[in-house]
Amino acid sequence: MRILLATDAWLPQVNGVARTLSKVISELKKGGDEIFVLEPSAFPTIPLPTYPEIRIAITFKKNISALINSFRPDAVHIATEGPIGLATRLACLRQGLPFTTGFHTRFPEYIHARFGLPIRLGYLAIRRFHSPSTAVMVPTAAVARDLKARGFSNIKVWTRGVDTTLFCPNGLKMGNDLERPIFLNVGRVSIEKNLSAFLSLNLPGSKVIVGDGPARRDLSNRFPEAYFVGEKFGEELAAWHRSADVFVFPSKSDTFGLVMLEALASGVPVAAFPVMGPIDVIGKTPVGVLNQDLKIAALKALSIPKEPCVTFARRHTWEETARLFRSWLAQIEFQ
Repeated sequence: MRILLATDAWLPQVNGVARTLSKVISELKKGGDEIFVLEPSAFPTIPLPTYPEIRIAITFKKNISALINSFRPDAVHIATEGPIGLATRLACLRQGLPFTTGFHTRFPEYIHARFGLPIRLGYLAIRRFHSPSTAVMVPTAAVARDLKARGFSNIKVWTRGVDTTLFCPNGLKMGNDLERPIFLNVGRVSIEKNLSAFLSLNLPGSKVIVGDGPARRDLSNRFPEAYFVGEKFGEELAAWHRSADVFVFPSKSDTFGLVMLEALASGVPVAAFPVMGPIDVIGKTPVGVLNQDLKIAALKALSIPKEPCVTFARRHTWEETARLFRSWLAQIEFQ
């Protein structure tokens, strides 16, 4: 198939959306599919307000229409609700082309956390964006139920995978001079990730934050005892994962939390709140502890052995993620 994928989140951005899409594209190409990615570097960009390290594209429906007609895809997937996603949506509607969409990020909750906009209004806008989609791909069954309750339709569950070659318990380790146990979090350092709920816990050993973002300076000033080591990639990122004793995931707004699978594949159990994301990834399996008291969850998780975590993670493959993605695509027939 010739697949056009439109996304405002793309490499070198460091987030679960960009990682998911890049992994899926790699798997699709292995099967012979041709992928054309519409992403920010193809257009003029401006810094995202309050998050200048992320740049958003300036594009228009006519630009996207020309690219679609040039590529003549068999399917169009719109991964994000940003400027590129919106322009692609309008172009497809204008030309009468079917398309699918992805729901990766709880923007209504994020915008509410930053600017106070009522969550209800945010979901009205997001629902309108996705309403013409033939399939709204979501990462978990819990997200599917939530969106259906909010009036969304055509919901399809699209699971996530993990690279168990990179993320594994054996290999280089970091933080050898840190006091143990090591409680780790990896991801964007921003207000919606609820990192203060983790950093404020009275825990033994060391707390390590791998990642960067707009809240890093404030949090490092408020919690000077924590170790903020910045963004890490590849083997160095995997080394930090496998060096930890517990992965603490305090977010209450993530739709999935790909980093939890990466931690588990590294043999590290997860401590989290019992909310969407952790409930779907961890649930009642013996690889993590979900508790409204995050300190209790973190301390109990210390007793979980590595082996069941690794075994659990290996069941989540990018090959299956790509297969599901392809199965939900809507076929286009150009005249």
